[in-house]
Amino acid sequence: MRMYDIITKKKNGQELTAEEIGFFVKGYTEGEIPDYQASALLMAIAIKGMNREETAALTVAVANSGEKADLSKIEGLKADKHSTGGVGDKTTLIAVPIAAACGLKVPKMSGRGLGHTGGTVDKLEAIKGYRTEVAAEEFIRIVNRIGCGIIGQSGNLAPADKKLYALRDVTATVDCLPLIVASIMGKKLAVGADCIVLDVKMGSGAFCKTRQETESLASAMVEVGRLAGKRITALITDMDTPLGYAIGNSLEVIEAVDTLRGKGPEDLTKISLTIAAEMLYLADKGNYDQCKKAAEKALSSGEAYQKLVQMVAAFGGSTEELYDTTKFPQAKYTFEVQSPKTGYVAHTNTERLGVASLLLGAGRVKKDDIIDYSAGITLYKKTGDEVKEGELLALLHCSKESLIVPAQEEFLGAYAINEAPPPQRDLIYNRVSTKSLSEMF
Repeated sequence: MRMYDIITKKKNGQELTAEEIGFFVKGYTEGEIPDYQASALLMAIAIKGMNREETAALTVAVANSGEKADLSKIEGLKADKHSTGGVGDKTTLIAVPIAAACGLKVPKMSGRGLGHTGGTVDKLEAIKGYRTEVAAEEFIRIVNRIGCGIIGQSGNLAPADKKLYALRDVTATVDCLPLIVASIMGKKLAVGADCIVLDVKMGSGAFCKTRQETESLASAMVEVGRLAGKRITALITDMDTPLGYAIGNSLEVIEAVDTLRGKGPEDLTKISLTIAAEMLYLADKGNYDQCKKAAEKALSSGEAYQKLVQMVAAFGGSTEELYDTTKFPQAKYTFEVQSPKTGYVAHTNTERLGVASLLLGAGRVKKDDIIDYSAGITLYKKTGDEVKEGELLALLHCSKESLIVPAQEEFLGAYAINEAPPPQRDLIYNRVSTKSLSEMF
């Protein structure tokens, strides 16, 4: 079997066999297939697509590419959540502590930023001393003691995804549905949680722009999870506007802390509570209404905030900044972006806002780029807001003055300001699940 033939076959739009897909995944993981051939196949898949059987075979191959996480020593049902990627999406830092404060065990393995989207591991590493890599035994002890833990993907856990993830990020193959399914579900099947909540983003800041392709992705992932015997829900949520007002690693951690203190933006608070309630519901912690009330109580009482503090301390992170967020390192430069005219923010191209943040140093252009954790954007006006000419739209944060001009151009290109306000968009569009629910929609 030759990689050249597999690339040719997919380039011509033909279906790959499970054996061919397994050959590729194994060979690339073990370093026998070079980046340039893997890139060629990824691009062929992105252009020609994969059917359900190919996608399932790729998912299984990714899940079986390394060790499987043994979570059997964690007490009770284990829950997990995953976002398909968005801008300003820091819900993991909020929903996981909420669920843990309600008595659920949440062992979470997260990824780094991908394309224009941020990554939870990058956000956690903005906290001084936080260890995103720990031994499995220590991770299990922490989750049993505190109720939750968030770390990076282990080098031996679905290693194929770790390599493919980095390659997709720099080859414009991030937004390919079968590759997204295999990446997300490959990791989830390798981790072994009992209950999984997927936050499937839709809109200009998501990899899926339309409702049709978003629901196709959600259904595909839920079906893979069902076949693997998991309790799984996919929530289809809006990403046509950034979540909250902070974009960038330290800035998003600060906003997550504010939210856990009950002072967060309405959209971010609602999505985080919904994800936490769904995790509790899948784990049989009550009917949905009871789970929602439990999540709200954990947030309002401060118990969820204390869970975050305990988790950060357990992984060696400094809690000083969590008690006083002004102690997070500040960017050397800030620049005000003002509105060019009066009207209403009719739309924001949220992907371009993510790119603007990346240009400021908050993300990676190349897979080995070093992130500036203090870089990013603080928004002051979002879709639907009225704005006057010269009024502040946002603050740009960066450590190199030369980065401001290209980032400002990208930012302003993302904003459409019209005379009339836009129609209101939903925050949560749909739910696809292995567990029925009548109370929510």
